[in-house]
Amino acid sequence: MTNDWIIDVLTDLKKFSASNSMEHLAEQLDDTIIVATSALRSSGRSLCQVVGDSEQTRGYAESSEPGNRA
Repeated sequence: MTNDWIIDVLTDLKKFSASNSMEHLAEQLDDTIIVATSALRSSGRSLCQVVGDSEQTRGYAESSEPGNRA
């Protein structure tokens, strides 16, 4: 198991916060996802893997609809 599971957890938290009127927290989690992605990249993952994960993560977070719980 690799450490990229943390991106999934952060994404779930961001979706939950965006869906529950916690916009500031969702923004902070977006920044945290970027930091975590950078840390994973520096740990030896290829840039293509990290960029793909980051774009996928952004898609998940942006597609969250109000009222949905992660």
